[in-house]
Amino acid sequence: MAAYPQQAALSRREFWTLSLSGLAAFFGLWSAIALSGITPPLFLPTPWAVVERMMELTTQPFAGYTIQEHLISSVGRYLMGFGLAVSVGIPLGLAMGWFRGLDAAITPLLEAVRFVAPIAWVPFAALWFGTGIGGPTLIIFTGAFPPALINAYRGARFVEPRLIEAARTLGAGNWRIIVEVLLPASVPSIVAGLRISAGLGWQSLIGAELIVASSGIGYLMVKGQSNISTTTVMSGMIAIGVVGVVIDVLLRRLQSRIETKRLGKGSAQD
Repeated sequence: MAAYPQQAALSRREFWTLSLSGLAAFFGLWSAIALSGITPPLFLPTPWAVVERMMELTTQPFAGYTIQEHLISSVGRYLMGFGLAVSVGIPLGLAMGWFRGLDAAITPLLEAVRFVAPIAWVPFAALWFGTGIGGPTLIIFTGAFPPALINAYRGARFVEPRLIEAARTLGAGNWRIIVEVLLPASVPSIVAGLRISAGLGWQSLIGAELIVASSGIGYLMVKGQSNISTTTVMSGMIAIGVVGVVIDVLLRRLQSRIETKRLGKGSAQD
């Protein structure tokens, strides 16, 4: 297959110009279709009608809470499920990367479970936990856990052998090698996995709240649909997207900072 030269990176100004142009085109097309009368305003409101509804939701409770209270409820569930997935997935992935027996014992089960969509766990979660916090936490965990584990595992498996040999020469045991050699060397892979894990966890949360929650952005959207309020549903969708972008930007900055530090250390060693 022929290789093609990679295009030059965009400047910051070019990037923002193209990004804003894309957004302007999207909202312009949305406004044009909404104002054309092709679709009734009840089902496709204008962007400013959605913004107006979002502002109302910040002061007027809907489905029991204001939109920011629903959002706080969603973020709380998300942090619990995502935190549990990370705290279990990363150590287990590192351990599987080092202990071959553990790898052989867990991999078949993991390969089977990770292909079960998080939303498929909703009936099970509803039976076990009802509309309490346990149901959404379980569903977020099932979405966020596999990427966290797999990337930690891959990071541990591809650590440079010379680092492990040096640690063994100094008499380090298995757990010390995992903590002091595998973990630091696997950080770039772990952070890359966290970006995937965070996105899947947030998507899983909203799916869970559509069914097994009594508050949260997903619940607000369900109640909006029941009341045939498209502006409410779209307000919830915008809130979901904004929070998702914030999560990804924070993790992307963390990833960039780690890579910068690694390159700096590599240059210093050279």
